[in-house]
Amino acid sequence: MKNYKILLENSDLKTTPQRLAILKELDSKGHASIEEIYEDIKEMFPSISLATIYKNINALKEEKIISEICLHQKPKFEITKDPHAHFICKKCGKVVDIPMDELLRPEMNEKYSDSEKELYIYGICEECKDGNS
Repeated sequence: MKNYKILLENSDLKTTPQRLAILKELDSKGHASIEEIYEDIKEMFPSISLATIYKNINALKEEKIISEICLHQKPKFEITKDPHAHFICKKCGKVVDIPMDELLRPEMNEKYSDSEKELYIYGICEECKDGNS
């Protein structure tokens, strides 16, 4: 996803350099906490506050441009995409997307078509199993 401006133009939000930077950061990281976004963006915008990041994250979330992933530790955010599950490493905290279709039977989607489906799978990632993390 490279055209963040179109995402904003298709919403009720103004296109600002800060919002574009947040979307670019989420796209490059895949999944990031507000603090991680803030640390990377403040290099480009030294006067930006953590409160501004929170405000923009909430606005982007309300417009469904980004989604919140509710983890046991700090929540992370990602650009909204097709339904998918998340594998979370219990050792390093890495989050990996897993296509939802591989995990849910078609009857589940039919029976609960109007619901939001979130699936979190916790385990140890390959890197941690191999001792690389």
